[in-house]
Amino acid sequence: MASAKPLYHEAMRATLVGLCVNLILGLVKLVAGLIGGSFALISDAVNSLGDTLSSIVTLAALWYAQLPADDEHPYGHTRVEAVAGAYVAVLIVITAMYVGGEAFARFGNEILVPPVWTLWIAGANVLIKEALYWYNRAIGLRTGSIAIAASAWDHRSDALCSLAVLVGLSLVRWAGPSFAWADSAAALVVVIAILWSGGRLLVRSTGELLDPQADATFVEQIRGVAKSVAGVRAVETLWVRKTGIEYFVDIHIQVDAQMSVEAGHRIGHQVKHELVSTFDRVKDVMVHLEPYYPDVPVTVD
Repeated sequence: MASAKPLYHEAMRATLVGLCVNLILGLVKLVAGLIGGSFALISDAVNSLGDTLSSIVTLAALWYAQLPADDEHPYGHTRVEAVAGAYVAVLIVITAMYVGGEAFARFGNEILVPPVWTLWIAGANVLIKEALYWYNRAIGLRTGSIAIAASAWDHRSDALCSLAVLVGLSLVRWAGPSFAWADSAAALVVVIAILWSGGRLLVRSTGELLDPQADATFVEQIRGVAKSVAGVRAVETLWVRKTGIEYFVDIHIQVDAQMSVEAGHRIGHQVKHELVSTFDRVKDVMVHLEPYYPDVPVTVD
């Protein structure tokens, strides 16, 4: 029987890589921003350190989601990933608002001309975060994890943030003190990117909590496997809802109306077995039997 465990392990590994990289980058940019006198670099450091906290929450959620079902949670704990994503999104938005206020307050203030090595740090950060985007994007597509997919786009927004910081620092460095406003402007670009990232994560996380139907292609794949089971005449209703990395399936199959309850029961168990075995992300299947009448057209839900 297929298992989603490898998918969870892959998602946790990707999150751990992001956590370590964000922590190192955050500390380096924070020290560089304080020494170099760049609030844009400090803002970018806050962004990276916030991502570190997000990664910790995601790791905890992925671990908790694998706990077996119990009396209080008969459907398991997989939905915690979406809940954790919503909490992280709110935290990201609050952080962005604080940094934005600080950036506005610093407009027009004189700043130190940043050392040239601060530009190297910002440039290296662009390359590292873009590489993390492509790595997490691949893992997110393979596992179907909303948290990893969100992390991928968070890395992409971080890369764009660092690019803005690089431009701002370069203007101050090469154009002189008259362009001191560029540092605060770069910080505001970072804030906008953080707000966009947090908003997208909040929408996706809360949207998953509303039990939307799964992707149409995946639903049709499930329908095809169910219809291939011997004794299944038609699939009347098929609902597939995502919960974390995994899916719950509610399916109504039609069988011969003259068939015994025992025979129909065996077919239902076979449908469940085939779906769980074929799709490693299908956590459980609820099968309901309906009588099949050849002269009555099937209504597909």
